[in-house]
Amino acid sequence: MAAAVTVLLVDDHAVVREGYRRLLERSPSIQVVGEAVDAQSAYIAFLERRPQVTVMDIALPGASGIDALRRIRARAPQAQVLMFSMYDDPVFAARALQAGARGYITKAAAPEALVEAVLAVARGGSYLTGRVAQQLALRNVGIGQGAAERLSPREFEVLRMLVSGRALADIARHLGLTTKTIANHQSILRQKLGAESAVQLLQAAVRLGIVPESRAP
Repeated sequence: MAAAVTVLLVDDHAVVREGYRRLLERSPSIQVVGEAVDAQSAYIAFLERRPQVTVMDIALPGASGIDALRRIRARAPQAQVLMFSMYDDPVFAARALQAGARGYITKAAAPEALVEAVLAVARGGSYLTGRVAQQLALRNVGIGQGAAERLSPREFEVLRMLVSGRALADIARHLGLTTKTIANHQSILRQKLGAESAVQLLQAAVRLGIVPESRAP
């Protein structure tokens, strides 16, 4: 009998992780070997456990799941990471795939889809939730492109933190940049998104499907 696929679960909610663990381990082909609650603990757990597949949420406290994905892939380019998120907007899936994710599945997908996704990624394949795959296909032919497409990865992350209510100095410390640089990013974001105030910037972020960290599941 083939060895079970080893999995690392990354989500900041203990109840959610427990539910995922039970779901995945219903399959005799999957074994959950570790759990993590944020980007830093995910990186450490990955190095310690060396799972075949890492199932990573995007909305983590502090650095995002995409940040953790990039860090893991920088250390282990062969890492198989499956992003599992509440966000079904294709811009999130596109950024995850650009960062090296092997798949993207939404939390609204059927339970068996997560098992299918893990096994597909473990075999070296890829997996996209149906609606996300369709929207990405439309996006790739120029349909439905919006303001989010004009944001750089750094601008996208700064926007996510700004709408979470973080101060410029706090964001600067977190990202290892100067406060002036973050202020410049904020100005550029307002220009690109047509926002003249903090309220309008928040409204633009809501339209893009960005949930403030304090409200992220």
